[in-house]
Amino acid sequence: MAKEYASFVRKIEVEVENLEMLEEALEAGADIIMLDNMDSETMRKAVAMVDGRAETECSGNVTLERLSEIAEIGVDYVSCGALTHSAPILDFSLKNLRLVKA
Repeated sequence: MAKEYASFVRKIEVEVENLEMLEEALEAGADIIMLDNMDSETMRKAVAMVDGRAETECSGNVTLERLSEIAEIGVDYVSCGALTHSAPILDFSLKNLRLVKA
């Protein structure tokens, strides 16, 4: 059903926040389902419900400390904003660049 509305898209990813939304995403034919802000127990139930019918991605509330636990649950992908939230910035400008001949 989802691909009928966007046949030009190769894969459709749907973000879900609970098991009811997950069931709707599965019925709609989502290729990838993002499990957003789920605790570990709900995530386990979600992966069991999907049972290989779609790829799964975990996002939200993912910390570096939880990564190994989440990996054991069996999701296919993990989005971890903690990797970039505290990354230092590099501030630079391209205004004064000049071509140097070799």
